[in-house]
Amino acid sequence: MEFKDYYAILGVKPADDLKAIKTAYRRLARKYHPDVSTESNAEEQFKLVAEAYEVLKDDERRAEYDQLREHRNDPNFGRQTQHGSAHNAEDFSDIFSSMFGEHARAQQHRQRRQGMRGQDVEMEVAIFLEETQAEQTRTIRYSLPVYNAFGMVEQEIPKTLNVKIPAGVGDGERIRLKGQGGPGTDGGASGDLYLIIRIAPHPLFDIVGHNLEIVLPVAPWEAALGAKVPVPTLKDSILLTIPAGSQTGQRLRIKGKGLVGKKETGDLYAVIKVMMPPKPDEKSAALWQQLAEAQQTFDPRKEWSKQNG
Repeated sequence: MEFKDYYAILGVKPADDLKAIKTAYRRLARKYHPDVSTESNAEEQFKLVAEAYEVLKDDERRAEYDQLREHRNDPNFGRQTQHGSAHNAEDFSDIFSSMFGEHARAQQHRQRRQGMRGQDVEMEVAIFLEETQAEQTRTIRYSLPVYNAFGMVEQEIPKTLNVKIPAGVGDGERIRLKGQGGPGTDGGASGDLYLIIRIAPHPLFDIVGHNLEIVLPVAPWEAALGAKVPVPTLKDSILLTIPAGSQTGQRLRIKGKGLVGKKETGDLYAVIKVMMPPKPDEKSAALWQQLAEAQQTFDPRKEWSKQNG
Protein backbone atom coordinates (compact mmCIF):
# COMPACT_ATOMS: atom_id res chain seq x y z
CA MET A 1 0.00 0.00 0.00
CA GLU A 2 1.25 3.45 -0.89
CA PHE A 3 2.86 5.31 2.00
CA LYS A 4 1.10 8.54 2.96
CA ASP A 5 3.05 11.25 4.74
CA TYR A 6 0.41 12.55 7.12
CA TYR A 7 2.69 15.31 8.41
CA ALA A 8 3.20 16.63 4.89
CA ILE A 9 -0.53 16.38 4.16
CA LEU A 10 -1.31 18.62 7.14
CA GLY A 11 1.72 20.84 6.56
CA VAL A 12 3.17 20.25 10.03
CA LYS A 13 6.43 18.88 11.40
CA PRO A 14 6.81 15.51 13.15
CA ALA A 15 7.85 17.34 16.33
CA ASP A 16 4.76 19.58 16.38
CA ASP A 17 2.35 19.17 19.28
CA LEU A 18 -1.34 18.28 19.12
CA LYS A 19 -2.37 21.95 19.18
CA ALA A 20 -0.41 22.68 15.99
CA ILE A 21 -1.82 19.57 14.33
CA LYS A 22 -5.36 20.51 15.30
CA THR A 23 -4.93 24.07 14.02
CA ALA A 24 -3.60 22.84 10.67
CA TYR A 25 -6.44 20.33 10.38
CA ARG A 26 -9.10 22.95 11.02
CA ARG A 27 -7.62 25.32 8.45
CA LEU A 28 -7.28 22.69 5.72
CA ALA A 29 -10.63 21.02 6.39
CA ARG A 30 -12.38 24.34 5.93
CA LYS A 31 -10.32 25.07 2.81
CA TYR A 32 -11.17 21.77 1.11
CA HIS A 33 -14.76 21.37 2.30
CA PRO A 34 -16.57 20.20 -0.86
CA ASP A 35 -19.38 22.70 -0.41
CA VAL A 36 -17.17 25.77 -0.59
CA SER A 37 -13.87 24.81 -2.16
CA THR A 38 -13.07 25.70 -5.76
CA GLU A 39 -10.23 23.19 -5.93
CA SER A 40 -10.73 20.44 -8.52
CA ASN A 41 -9.65 17.75 -6.06
CA ALA A 42 -11.32 19.24 -2.99
CA GLU A 43 -13.24 16.11 -1.98
CA GLU A 44 -10.16 13.88 -2.15
CA GLN A 45 -8.06 16.43 -0.25
CA PHE A 46 -10.74 16.75 2.42
CA LYS A 47 -10.66 13.00 2.95
CA LEU A 48 -6.84 12.90 3.09
CA VAL A 49 -6.70 15.73 5.63
CA ALA A 50 -9.32 14.05 7.82
CA GLU A 51 -7.54 10.69 7.55
CA ALA A 52 -4.24 12.26 8.59
CA TYR A 53 -5.81 13.98 11.57
CA GLU A 54 -7.53 10.79 12.76
CA VAL A 55 -4.12 9.12 13.06
CA LEU A 56 -2.01 11.99 14.39
CA LYS A 57 -4.48 13.16 17.05
CA ASP A 58 -4.26 9.81 18.85
CA ASP A 59 -1.02 9.22 20.78
CA GLU A 60 -1.00 5.45 20.30
CA ARG A 61 -1.80 5.49 16.60
CA ARG A 62 0.63 8.35 16.04
CA ALA A 63 3.40 6.32 17.70
CA GLU A 64 2.65 3.36 15.43
CA TYR A 65 2.60 5.60 12.40
CA ASP A 66 5.91 7.23 13.40
CA GLN A 67 7.49 3.79 13.61
CA LEU A 68 6.18 2.89 10.17
CA ARG A 69 7.36 6.24 8.80
CA GLU A 70 10.83 5.71 10.25
CA HIS A 71 11.22 2.25 8.70
CA ARG A 72 9.41 2.83 5.40
CA ASN A 73 12.67 2.66 3.39
CA ASP A 74 14.22 -0.16 5.40
CA PRO A 75 14.62 -3.26 3.15
CA ASN A 76 14.55 -5.48 6.27
CA PHE A 77 11.28 -4.02 7.50
CA GLY A 78 8.91 -6.87 8.25
CA ARG A 79 11.67 -9.47 8.76
CA GLN A 80 12.49 -11.14 12.04
CA THR A 81 15.33 -9.48 13.97
CA GLN A 82 18.10 -11.28 15.81
CA HIS A 83 16.39 -10.55 19.11
CA GLY A 84 13.18 -12.17 17.99
CA SER A 85 11.18 -8.98 17.49
CA ALA A 86 9.88 -7.86 14.15
CA HIS A 87 8.71 -4.71 12.48
CA ASN A 88 5.76 -6.09 10.57
CA ALA A 89 4.43 -3.74 7.93
CA GLU A 90 1.09 -5.52 8.03
CA ASP A 91 0.69 -4.44 11.66
CA PHE A 92 0.28 -0.91 10.39
CA SER A 93 -1.87 -1.55 7.36
CA ASP A 94 -4.98 -0.48 9.22
CA ILE A 95 -3.48 2.99 9.63
CA PHE A 96 -3.98 3.53 5.92
CA SER A 97 -7.53 2.20 5.90
CA SER A 98 -9.03 5.58 5.19
CA MET A 99 -12.11 6.59 7.13
CA PHE A 100 -13.12 8.44 4.01
CA GLY A 101 -12.65 5.61 1.45
CA GLU A 102 -13.95 5.72 -2.10
CA HIS A 103 -16.63 8.18 -3.17
CA ALA A 104 -18.98 5.24 -2.85
CA ARG A 105 -17.56 1.86 -1.78
CA ALA A 106 -19.22 -1.53 -1.54
CA GLN A 107 -18.62 -3.96 1.30
CA GLN A 108 -15.59 -6.20 0.85
CA HIS A 109 -17.40 -9.46 0.26
CA ARG A 110 -20.01 -10.14 -2.43
CA GLN A 111 -22.90 -12.47 -1.89
CA ARG A 112 -22.67 -14.98 -4.70
CA ARG A 113 -25.60 -17.29 -4.07
CA GLN A 114 -28.66 -16.94 -6.28
CA GLY A 115 -31.58 -14.88 -5.11
CA MET A 116 -29.53 -13.04 -2.55
CA ARG A 117 -29.75 -9.49 -1.30
CA GLY A 118 -27.58 -6.87 -2.99
CA GLN A 119 -24.58 -5.16 -1.49
CA ASP A 120 -24.79 -2.31 0.94
CA VAL A 121 -22.96 0.83 -0.14
CA GLU A 122 -21.35 3.50 2.02
CA MET A 123 -20.41 7.05 1.16
CA GLU A 124 -19.31 10.07 3.20
CA VAL A 125 -21.17 13.36 3.28
CA ALA A 126 -19.23 16.38 4.51
CA ILE A 127 -21.20 19.11 6.30
CA PHE A 128 -20.39 22.22 8.26
CA LEU A 129 -21.16 22.43 11.97
CA GLU A 130 -23.68 25.20 11.27
CA GLU A 131 -25.56 22.89 8.92
CA THR A 132 -26.35 20.43 11.71
CA GLN A 133 -28.72 22.96 13.29
CA ALA A 134 -31.48 22.44 10.74
CA GLU A 135 -32.60 19.85 8.21
CA GLN A 136 -30.58 19.96 4.99
CA THR A 137 -31.37 18.69 1.50
CA ARG A 138 -28.41 17.36 -0.45
CA THR A 139 -27.91 16.03 -3.94
CA ILE A 140 -25.56 13.06 -3.81
CA ARG A 141 -23.96 11.13 -6.64
CA TYR A 142 -22.48 7.66 -6.41
CA SER A 143 -21.91 4.56 -8.50
CA LEU A 144 -23.09 0.99 -8.15
CA PRO A 145 -20.72 -1.75 -9.36
CA VAL A 146 -21.98 -4.39 -11.80
CA TYR A 147 -20.22 -7.78 -11.48
CA ASN A 148 -19.72 -10.51 -14.05
CA ALA A 149 -19.90 -14.24 -13.45
CA PHE A 150 -16.33 -14.25 -12.15
CA GLY A 151 -17.02 -11.66 -9.47
CA MET A 152 -15.18 -8.88 -11.29
CA VAL A 153 -16.57 -5.38 -11.79
CA GLU A 154 -17.68 -4.95 -15.41
CA GLN A 155 -19.09 -1.47 -15.13
CA GLU A 156 -20.42 1.10 -12.67
CA ILE A 157 -23.91 2.54 -12.87
CA PRO A 158 -24.10 6.21 -11.81
CA LYS A 159 -26.93 7.25 -9.51
CA THR A 160 -28.16 10.63 -8.24
CA LEU A 161 -30.41 11.12 -5.23
CA ASN A 162 -31.86 14.08 -3.36
CA VAL A 163 -31.65 13.20 0.32
CA LYS A 164 -32.59 14.89 3.56
CA ILE A 165 -29.99 15.24 6.33
CA PRO A 166 -31.90 15.64 9.61
CA ALA A 167 -31.05 18.29 12.16
CA GLY A 168 -28.85 17.17 15.03
CA VAL A 169 -26.67 14.68 13.15
CA GLY A 170 -23.26 13.95 14.66
CA ASP A 171 -19.86 13.17 13.21
CA GLY A 172 -19.67 9.54 12.13
CA GLU A 173 -23.44 9.05 12.27
CA ARG A 174 -24.85 6.67 9.66
CA ILE A 175 -28.06 7.45 7.77
CA ARG A 176 -29.69 4.46 6.07
CA LEU A 177 -31.43 4.79 2.71
CA LYS A 178 -33.23 1.52 2.20
CA GLY A 179 -32.97 -0.17 -1.18
CA GLN A 180 -30.56 2.37 -2.67
CA GLY A 181 -27.56 0.05 -2.64
CA GLY A 182 -26.48 -2.66 -5.03
CA PRO A 183 -29.13 -4.70 -6.88
CA GLY A 184 -29.92 -8.20 -5.65
CA THR A 185 -29.32 -11.34 -7.70
CA ASP A 186 -32.13 -13.36 -9.28
CA GLY A 187 -34.89 -11.35 -7.67
CA GLY A 188 -33.15 -10.67 -4.38
CA ALA A 189 -33.75 -7.36 -2.63
CA SER A 190 -31.45 -4.41 -3.27
CA GLY A 191 -28.94 -3.44 -0.62
CA ASP A 192 -29.01 -0.20 1.31
CA LEU A 193 -27.07 3.02 0.98
CA TYR A 194 -25.47 4.35 4.16
CA LEU A 195 -24.48 7.99 4.37
CA ILE A 196 -21.69 8.57 6.88
CA ILE A 197 -21.72 12.12 8.23
CA ARG A 198 -18.36 13.92 8.47
CA ILE A 199 -18.49 17.29 10.21
CA ALA A 200 -15.80 19.74 9.17
CA PRO A 201 -14.00 21.28 12.16
CA HIS A 202 -15.03 24.78 13.14
CA PRO A 203 -12.37 27.49 13.60
CA LEU A 204 -13.91 28.63 16.92
CA PHE A 205 -15.99 25.86 18.47
CA ASP A 206 -15.07 22.44 19.88
CA ILE A 207 -17.75 19.74 20.11
CA VAL A 208 -18.28 18.03 23.48
CA GLY A 209 -21.30 15.76 23.09
CA HIS A 210 -24.19 18.09 22.28
CA ASN A 211 -22.40 21.00 23.93
CA LEU A 212 -19.96 23.43 22.36
CA GLU A 213 -16.88 25.09 23.84
CA ILE A 214 -15.25 28.31 22.78
CA VAL A 215 -12.09 29.90 24.16
CA LEU A 216 -12.98 33.43 25.30
CA PRO A 217 -9.98 35.80 25.39
CA VAL A 218 -10.39 38.60 27.96
CA ALA A 219 -8.14 41.45 29.01
CA PRO A 220 -6.74 41.45 32.58
CA TRP A 221 -8.91 44.42 33.55
CA GLU A 222 -12.02 42.70 32.15
CA ALA A 223 -11.27 39.65 34.26
CA ALA A 224 -10.48 41.74 37.34
CA LEU A 225 -13.33 44.24 37.17
CA GLY A 226 -15.96 42.32 35.24
CA ALA A 227 -17.32 43.27 31.84
CA LYS A 228 -19.85 42.51 29.13
CA VAL A 229 -18.18 41.11 26.03
CA PRO A 230 -19.56 39.86 22.70
CA VAL A 231 -19.43 36.09 22.19
CA PRO A 232 -20.24 34.41 18.85
CA THR A 233 -22.62 31.46 18.68
CA LEU A 234 -23.49 29.26 15.72
CA LYS A 235 -26.41 31.52 14.82
CA ASP A 236 -25.65 34.99 16.18
CA SER A 237 -23.62 36.99 18.71
CA ILE A 238 -24.59 37.64 22.32
CA LEU A 239 -23.32 39.83 25.16
CA LEU A 240 -21.89 37.72 27.97
CA THR A 241 -21.29 39.02 31.48
CA ILE A 242 -17.78 38.32 32.77
CA PRO A 243 -17.88 38.21 36.59
CA ALA A 244 -15.33 40.32 38.47
CA GLY A 245 -12.33 38.25 39.56
CA SER A 246 -12.64 35.71 36.74
CA GLN A 247 -9.74 33.31 36.18
CA THR A 248 -8.24 31.56 33.17
CA GLY A 249 -9.97 28.20 32.66
CA GLN A 250 -13.23 29.33 34.26
CA ARG A 251 -16.25 28.07 32.29
CA LEU A 252 -19.30 30.24 31.72
CA ARG A 253 -22.44 28.41 30.57
CA ILE A 254 -24.65 29.88 27.85
CA LYS A 255 -27.80 27.79 27.93
CA GLY A 256 -29.35 26.52 24.71
CA LYS A 257 -26.60 27.76 22.39
CA GLY A 258 -25.03 24.38 21.76
CA LEU A 259 -25.90 21.75 19.16
CA VAL A 260 -29.42 20.77 18.24
CA GLY A 261 -30.06 17.21 19.39
CA LYS A 262 -32.75 14.63 18.79
CA LYS A 263 -34.31 15.40 22.19
CA GLU A 264 -32.80 18.67 23.41
CA THR A 265 -30.38 21.44 22.49
CA GLY A 266 -26.99 21.53 24.18
CA ASP A 267 -25.24 24.47 25.81
CA LEU A 268 -22.31 26.67 24.85
CA TYR A 269 -19.46 27.00 27.34
CA ALA A 270 -17.16 30.01 27.13
CA VAL A 271 -13.77 29.08 28.61
CA ILE A 272 -12.00 32.19 29.87
CA LYS A 273 -8.42 32.86 28.83
CA VAL A 274 -6.84 35.98 30.31
CA MET A 275 -4.67 37.64 27.66
CA MET A 276 -1.85 39.99 28.56
CA PRO A 277 -1.25 43.06 26.39
CA PRO A 278 2.12 43.40 24.63
CA LYS A 279 5.22 44.70 26.42
CA PRO A 280 4.12 47.89 28.22
CA ASP A 281 5.44 51.32 27.43
CA GLU A 282 6.68 53.62 30.20
CA LYS A 283 3.23 54.92 31.14
CA SER A 284 1.63 51.46 31.20
CA ALA A 285 4.54 50.03 33.19
CA ALA A 286 4.04 52.71 35.86
CA LEU A 287 0.36 51.76 36.15
CA TRP A 288 1.22 48.05 36.42
CA GLN A 289 3.71 48.96 39.15
CA GLN A 290 1.00 50.79 41.07
CA LEU A 291 -1.22 47.73 40.80
CA ALA A 292 1.60 45.48 42.03
CA GLU A 293 2.14 47.70 45.07
CA ALA A 294 -1.59 47.75 45.83
CA GLN A 295 -1.75 43.92 45.68
CA GLN A 296 1.36 43.02 47.66
CA THR A 297 -0.53 40.45 49.75
CA PHE A 298 -1.61 38.51 46.67
CA ASP A 299 0.51 35.41 46.03
CA PRO A 300 -0.38 33.61 42.77
CA ARG A 301 1.85 30.68 43.78
CA LYS A 302 0.55 30.07 47.29
CA GLU A 303 -0.55 26.56 46.35
CA TRP A 304 3.09 25.63 45.87
CA SER A 305 3.81 26.56 49.48
CA LYS A 306 1.01 24.30 50.69
CA GLN A 307 2.26 21.35 48.66
CA ASN A 308 5.86 21.80 49.78
CA GLY A 309 4.88 22.39 53.37
